Amino acid sequence: MAMIELIRTNDAVVLSFVQSLLKDAGIEYLLADQNMSVLDGSIGILPRRIMVSSDDAEQARRILSDAGIGNEIRDR
Repeated sequence: MAMIELIRTNDAVVLSFVQSLLKDAGIEYLLADQNMSVLDGSIGILPRRIMVSSDDAEQARRILSDAGIGNEIRDR
């Protein structure tokens, strides 16, 4: 199953909110690059990515838009 990048951010609040929204909707996701803090010295300059299956992408985008954070969605 192909995965697409839904968002990319280094904002921990946005990451947590998106994960909560997706979990509540029953959409499986992958938080990629979460261990990259080793490289940036834990200062949070390297963004993390939330990946979803291509089958769930439209629903996930709709959920984020409805929650008012559609501006965080990566372009297709």
